[in-house]
Amino acid sequence: MLVRAVREGLGRVIIFIDFLTRPKKMQREGGEQGAVEDALRGLSLYQFYACPFCVKTRRALRRLNLPLEIRDAQHDATHRQELLRDGGAIKVPCLRIDEDGGTRWMYESNDIIAYLDHRFGVNVAPTI
Repeated sequence: MLVRAVREGLGRVIIFIDFLTRPKKMQREGGEQGAVEDALRGLSLYQFYACPFCVKTRRALRRLNLPLEIRDAQHDATHRQELLRDGGAIKVPCLRIDEDGGTRWMYESNDIIAYLDHRFGVNVAPTI
């Protein structure tokens, strides 16, 4: 009981700090943002609201201006079962990638962020 209360309290502190320090959204031209949103149709993120690694991943989504579908695997039994049955584990964050007629499940916040940065980030050439 005490552990749960401490975990809940820490989760609320993490969410509050996230709210105060949110990154600025990447700006794209209208057509470019539309193309990004079309590409996001095959992606969904399974997460727990106050999980620090999920918060980290959601911050990257905000920074990259990626409004993809967020699925609550903590409180939604359907999403939780889908994550366990199809993904293999109830471990979050988990990015579901539906492409080329197949589905991939990507765990680990750093891997998810690297994938999103590579696919949707801005590549800036270094200046000399």
